[in-house]
Amino acid sequence: MKKSLAAALSAVLLTVLAACGGGEDAGAGTLRVGTLSDSKPNAYQENGVFTGFDNELLKAIAANQNLKLEFVSTEFATLLSQVATGRFDIGSSAISQTDERRKTVDFSAPYNYQSLGIETREGVAITDENSLAGKRIGVVQGTVSDSWLVANAPTAQAVRFPQDAAALAALKSGAIDGAIFDQATAEDYAAKNPDAKLKVVKAITTTIPHGFAVKKGNTALAGKINAGLKAVIADGTWEKVHQRFEPNAPVPAEFKARQQ
Repeated sequence: MKKSLAAALSAVLLTVLAACGGGEDAGAGTLRVGTLSDSKPNAYQENGVFTGFDNELLKAIAANQNLKLEFVSTEFATLLSQVATGRFDIGSSAISQTDERRKTVDFSAPYNYQSLGIETREGVAITDENSLAGKRIGVVQGTVSDSWLVANAPTAQAVRFPQDAAALAALKSGAIDGAIFDQATAEDYAAKNPDAKLKVVKAITTTIPHGFAVKKGNTALAGKINAGLKAVIADGTWEKVHQRFEPNAPVPAEFKARQQ
């Protein structure tokens, strides 16, 4: 009887531990990274692997700091709130550091800068922000593209989407007249969809820095990311990753390798 009771208690204990995430897979310092699956060249999934400039840079930072990462796909509109509530430890998807977003999360040191591209189809009368009035323009909800459109073309009809793929599909089908994407993303869409006759009619460079998002007050994690970022800039890894994913974009001086 005692052995039976002991066995039963042991089984219950193992069940509870499993339900609570006990064991090697759940533990030991694995950081959950919220990212996107369709936003080339910054954050996307290819052959089942999360990649892109932001994610590969974060992988290099993690390797430098002996951190283990698990990437999970989500929508940009909910990413920062998911970091704030602890569902994700890190947000990685070309997140521009704005004052409004700093109310929700903390950020790492800057690792790139925001550039936008106005994209349309051949034959549509859009050339720049001054020609967006009255046009149906797609943006991903909650992004800098969204806020930029509101501020710079207030008479355009903003059509908000949960992610890039939906906005791109609407642009290709003619459901919208144009869209605002990250510049490199817009150029990639034009190159990869020749039948749709897409074109980037204007690039807009900003001084808004990108950063990896962490939960407010998580200074330990932010510090590790910053230390790793400093190291991968200094040893030239940043430039190698940038060349792989954004070969046509200039390299800001602060991200160039330091001479040893």
